[in-house]
Amino acid sequence: MMMNIVLKFLTPILTCMLLLPSMESGACTSAIVSAEVNPYGRPILWKHRDTSTIDNKVEYVAARPGELSYVALFNAGDKYLKEAWMGMNEAGFAVMNTASYNIKDDKVSAKKMDKEGYVMTKALKTCRTVDDFARLLETLPRPMGVEANFGVIDATGNGAYFETNNHSYRRFDLKDAENGVLVRTNYSHSGRPDEGFGFVREANACHLLDPYVRTKSVTPEVLTEELSRSFYHDMNKRDYSSAGERWVIDQDFIPRYKSTATIAIEGCRPVSSVSEVTPEMVKREYVMWTGLGYPPCAEIRAVTCDKEGVDKDLRGSLPNGHSPLADKAKKMRDEVFPIHKGNGDKYIDMEKLFREDGTGYVQKLKQLNVENFKKGRENRDGYGKN
Repeated sequence: MMMNIVLKFLTPILTCMLLLPSMESGACTSAIVSAEVNPYGRPILWKHRDTSTIDNKVEYVAARPGELSYVALFNAGDKYLKEAWMGMNEAGFAVMNTASYNIKDDKVSAKKMDKEGYVMTKALKTCRTVDDFARLLETLPRPMGVEANFGVIDATGNGAYFETNNHSYRRFDLKDAENGVLVRTNYSHSGRPDEGFGFVREANACHLLDPYVRTKSVTPEVLTEELSRSFYHDMNKRDYSSAGERWVIDQDFIPRYKSTATIAIEGCRPVSSVSEVTPEMVKREYVMWTGLGYPPCAEIRAVTCDKEGVDKDLRGSLPNGHSPLADKAKKMRDEVFPIHKGNGDKYIDMEKLFREDGTGYVQKLKQLNVENFKKGRENRDGYGKN
């Protein structure tokens, strides 16, 4: 009898304790960059993915009748490729999302939520423009099962965030951004004030982007190599990668223990009409610069939208759909977070990432990725070809 009373009292408390750590488990940091602030004159869609589902892969999906082909990021266990978490299609349309935690305004149960991956899969199969995505949201059955900031770009250079809940959305167009960049983390700007997550991460991203925005030099490298590997903390106005501390608490940095990918989709120079876009053009012009696994330890590979365009080390070729590069980065992450007792997974060993002799994981991978970006651009732009 006493045990039943105790359990009845503790159940709500335990439920809250279980829910709290998972509330930001789908957290991400993201940005949409206009062609005007990219030196190559190409818009960029960037997502630094945070999720409890740590294993990722990238796959090409061939078009079925009436649909478009696409490449996308999937969870390793998604055998049938039903839920895309970021991707681009043969029409030059690209999409990603970040979870939001301040715009749900109904009592739709949790088991009917988290449909964002299905929405993005449908978008990649059917959308050619930003406006197409708006029409898709307008026609989906209600409740949509989402609470998210969807980011999209198209071949005309348009881009937008759609802050979306089960019944409606608020659109923020890239052309209205004062400095040519939009940033979102895990709250919606149109949502309830002071609710949600990622306020410091958003400030980190804006601070780190600012000098590049002002000089119109925002490239995919800035996003994957600087932001996704940065330990700048805007609340403290301090970069912990150079603070001289070995053990740093993993709190409110862009890279987090649950960070699983950094991807920057670099589009084409804007065309006047999507009627000009062909699959061959997208294959030639679009690059999905992809780093799988814990981003400070991730190697970047160039992905294109065709059946030969996904590097074998990014594909789910290992048991349980794991990808070789994601597993490699995860192994390094385990060395960066080496304490496995108590709250040990909250402590970063900075000596693994940054060393005075330049042999830290971040330092070595940034050097390697310089070559990977160079090679990817040569393939795209034809440098060195006869």
